[in-house]
Amino acid sequence: MPAKTVPVDQTPSVDHPVALRRCQVLGLTGTVFLALGGETAGALPVRDHLAPAPARAALGLVAVYFGVVLLTAAWMLLGRLVRGPRPPSQRSLLLVLTVWAAPLLLAPPLFSRDVYSYLAQGAMVDAHMDVYTQGPARLGGPLAHEVAPVWQHTAAPYGPAFLALASALSGLTHGRLPAGLLGMRLLALLGVALMAAALPRLARHSGADPAAALWLGALNPLVLLHLVAGAHNDALMLGLLGLGLVAACGRWPVLGAVLVTSAALVKAPAALGLVAVVALLVRSGRRPSHAIALTTAAAAATTVTATAVAGTGYGWVHTLTTPVSPHNWALTSLLGRATRAALEHLGSGLAPLAVPAWHLLGLAATAAAVSLIWLRLRPHPVYALGLSLLAVAVLGPAIRPWYVLWGLFLIAAAGPSAPVRHRVAALAGVLALAVLPSGGPADPGLLVLAVCGVLLGLAVLWQAHQSARTPAPGRTA
Repeated sequence: MPAKTVPVDQTPSVDHPVALRRCQVLGLTGTVFLALGGETAGALPVRDHLAPAPARAALGLVAVYFGVVLLTAAWMLLGRLVRGPRPPSQRSLLLVLTVWAAPLLLAPPLFSRDVYSYLAQGAMVDAHMDVYTQGPARLGGPLAHEVAPVWQHTAAPYGPAFLALASALSGLTHGRLPAGLLGMRLLALLGVALMAAALPRLARHSGADPAAALWLGALNPLVLLHLVAGAHNDALMLGLLGLGLVAACGRWPVLGAVLVTSAALVKAPAALGLVAVVALLVRSGRRPSHAIALTTAAAAATTVTATAVAGTGYGWVHTLTTPVSPHNWALTSLLGRATRAALEHLGSGLAPLAVPAWHLLGLAATAAAVSLIWLRLRPHPVYALGLSLLAVAVLGPAIRPWYVLWGLFLIAAAGPSAPVRHRVAALAGVLALAVLPSGGPADPGLLVLAVCGVLLGLAVLWQAHQSARTPAPGRTA
């Protein structure tokens, strides 16, 4: 009997468990390379550590970007499975998330030095210093020395809920850096776990696919690179925000307002979630006045209680302008600097006003965008909140790649159509390559090494793809 032929332009079908396992292994390989490369190219502590040799640092940078490419490819392949006829179960996706995140647990901080600021500010609160009027330089000592110079004299922009946790962690670790870094990463992992718990429930409430929501909102590379590897407190903010919306969608609107307020007392942008809580209450049949009063009372009580427990006072209200800093990168800052340079070239005395004027225009554009979103999407409060937070991240006075997760998290749960999800997924894939693992500025040499890592990853993936298309022995093309 003649051998069965397989056309060369077709790939033999792969069983669902095998394909899922391949995604798991590919993503795990990526995060292992991230962790290993981070040992010489990450946001390493400066105290008691010698700088790695240039060759090792260069190899580490290539390894990090090689890992980013593999992780992103694994996530994209997993997305094909999620959209296929036999999507993985939610439990399988959570297992994949756990496996991918595991190598990053003990890795050095990656892509940002913010975690050192968290530790220094926690130590300041523990020492009864006012973090809302003084920067980490006031603390002094080795821990403050780890904070990036640009933030040494900057007051904390975070709410009392987060600073209370940072202070408690400082007391537990006695200022020891390795233990503090691990503690902050565990807090970030808790936030990611809360996000993963909230996503399927929000998706079901919004009529979306829970598996697709988990894939886009919890397994995407930005979560692993910045919330887990970077240990950002945005993870805790989003986890509390997601649980608060789940409670507000159900029978516990007061608990929902408490949790959303707690998220805002970690980072202020989550306060927009209170608008969604009010909208959900109105949609459930409450009068608007009653919904506003109930949400306001719960938010006020939570704020007073959290501030009293933290012992930090209400200085955080005045530090909400911290992101409006000349050191922060943002679209409005870029336009402002360009305008200032042009005015200086013309000899105009208005040059010093250019950056502040563009910042005000950005804030006005943000307010207009958020208002328009809620006017058009009021019947879909979770989706409206996601778009609003995305507008705040993009148009606000400071932008970082992980800020996009504020909106992406909720769009993953409530996005109404596949094109919306595809655009957000593409944005996440591009931003995964946007920051150096040291968290520092780029220079031509570092960019060349990063591109080498990306190209190496693409070459390995292409070779693997070509091998998979090769007919098996005993078959004819």
